[in-house]
Amino acid sequence: MSKAIIFDMDGTLFQTNLILEPALEETFDVLRKENLWDTKTPIEQYRQIMGVPLPVVWKTLCPNHSLEIRIKSNEIFHKKLIELIQAQKGALYADVERTLNELSKKYPLFIASNGQIEYLQAIVETYNLDRFIQNTYSIQLIRSGHKSDLVQMVKNKNQIGNGYVVGDRSSDISAAKDNELIAVGVNFDFAQEDELKQADFVVNNFKEILELI
Repeated sequence: MSKAIIFDMDGTLFQTNLILEPALEETFDVLRKENLWDTKTPIEQYRQIMGVPLPVVWKTLCPNHSLEIRIKSNEIFHKKLIELIQAQKGALYADVERTLNELSKKYPLFIASNGQIEYLQAIVETYNLDRFIQNTYSIQLIRSGHKSDLVQMVKNKNQIGNGYVVGDRSSDISAAKDNELIAVGVNFDFAQEDELKQADFVVNNFKEILELI
């Protein structure tokens, strides 16, 4: 059994906030044009739930819309996000590449994310993260949709005995604790103070992880 590090993607490795607003705005522009939305884009509301699976996002943002419209909205949003990633409108957080490079010399590194497969692949390919990351796992691989179950799958598939889960939200912290791993919270854009209190350690910049591990 090996020691490994499992990273969240959005708000941990990747600055999703840079592409979130334009992608969300374009999606709701489509809804407004089709008379399916008549107020401003709920960007602040989305920030509060950042990190949950996208079906939950659309159920929360559009509670009065049909499942069909939510699925359509998600597809538009997903497409816009990927286009922005490939156009390099997003960015990794400061020191992510250097830190992953150093860590990958000693530990196997993985990504476990609530993002969809194509979205995660776009980030990995655009920023060449497979230089450091052995494999990337999407929540789509888990029927339950729970981050804890996804991390358990990563742990079992790769014979991980102990290690760390690094992320910004409560789902990451819970996933670590449910799988007897150490929870490292990153205090970045979407992090919530009350959620970070549950982590074993909290870092304010990515390179601090090297001092912890």
